[in-house]
Amino acid sequence: MNISKEVTRLEKSSVKLSITVGKEDVLSEYDALLSKYSKSIQIPGFRKGKVPRDILVRKFGDALKEEALGKIIEKAVGVIIDDESFPRESKPLPYASPQVQDEPKLDLDADLQFSLVYDVLPVVKLEKWQGLSVEIPNVSIDDEDINRELQAIQERNSIVLDKNDGETAATGDVVTVNYSECDDAGAVLPGSERQDFTFTLGSGHNIYQFDEEITGMKKGETKEFNKSYPADHKDFPGESKKLSVTLTALKLKKLPELDDDLAQDVDEKYKTLDDLKNNIRQRLDKDLEHRLRNIKLQKLLEKIMESTPVEIPESMLRMELDSRWRNLAQRLNTDSNGLYKMMGNSPEKAEALIEGWKDDATKALHSRLIVETLIEDQKLEASDEDVTAELEKLAAESGATLEDVQKYYEQEQMKLYLKEDIKEQKLLDILLEKNTIKTGKKEKYVDLVQNIR
Repeated sequence: MNISKEVTRLEKSSVKLSITVGKEDVLSEYDALLSKYSKSIQIPGFRKGKVPRDILVRKFGDALKEEALGKIIEKAVGVIIDDESFPRESKPLPYASPQVQDEPKLDLDADLQFSLVYDVLPVVKLEKWQGLSVEIPNVSIDDEDINRELQAIQERNSIVLDKNDGETAATGDVVTVNYSECDDAGAVLPGSERQDFTFTLGSGHNIYQFDEEITGMKKGETKEFNKSYPADHKDFPGESKKLSVTLTALKLKKLPELDDDLAQDVDEKYKTLDDLKNNIRQRLDKDLEHRLRNIKLQKLLEKIMESTPVEIPESMLRMELDSRWRNLAQRLNTDSNGLYKMMGNSPEKAEALIEGWKDDATKALHSRLIVETLIEDQKLEASDEDVTAELEKLAAESGATLEDVQKYYEQEQMKLYLKEDIKEQKLLDILLEKNTIKTGKKEKYVDLVQNIR
């Protein structure tokens, strides 16, 4: 196929691909289509396969040209995009939808000229990524952190007893509720209902955070109330909800004593409470090390981003926002349609929520593109030996057998994730070597964990 092309860079990481197909190829493709139909089409007065070409052209000329035009465009674009010599930075993103510009027309006596506009992988020009200086918080594990973990162990090993009829719900009780959102008239919003939801009162472990409203209720009681959320709320920023909650079960939680018996109940490998405490400290120390390592990477990337502007294409941002919408729906144990119903089928609310994600999503994509560019520039790979070493490390840290860990990562997608993580860890090692990490102000471990979440 005689094809010429020209690529023009546009804003927001998109390009215009101008294509010219020689008139000989245009005519050849049109003739091939005409021959195909002349052999298969049936018109009254003519035997099948014996319809004269001029009759076909006279009767179906415009439709034939439209079909031929589509086939020529598709074939020409495929030839260009599939050509290994065509630059990667000029190829459309997998989720981009190329748009044909200016509705080209097929002229059998002339070259066909048309243009496509589509999003491409952003160009990342790294100006400065070495010699930087960042500050991370000064955090260590203390007795308060150990005690908090012990309290969680007490919770998991507690005994739950029914409270007497007539008693009211209090902080620390285990409550089971049915709840739903309601409209202004009090009617239940479809898709918002939840049955037999159980949590510890005062823990805040419910999406609507209605612990305070449930406190003081009795078993069998139903309560309707309005709940307003602050602008920085994770799920309902700046929104107000009308909720209906029925308390269906009320239980008292009895915690076990913190002693050697509890330690042995947790795991027979612990002989004393001190053994359990030591294990908790070791686990938290490893977790802190991992978190601080990630903070170092995050801080360094933020610094690099300051001198490395990147134009995020619309299709890439849209894909990221769609992913966040699906993840939120999954967290709420529903699907995209169910999430929309929970918002009262309001396009305005859904759009406002997605709009609130845009800045963070753009920064996340910016950071990710820098990481991928650095990995490519440094030619970092994850060898089979690297994968084996990482699997052995994961087995040792989790207490699982190497065979179990290997089986889990046999899935092709999981193995790809593992290899990407290995390459990122190698990149972080290089970044830590080439830049300066300073220790900043003192911060509690629990605050560090909450801030990261």
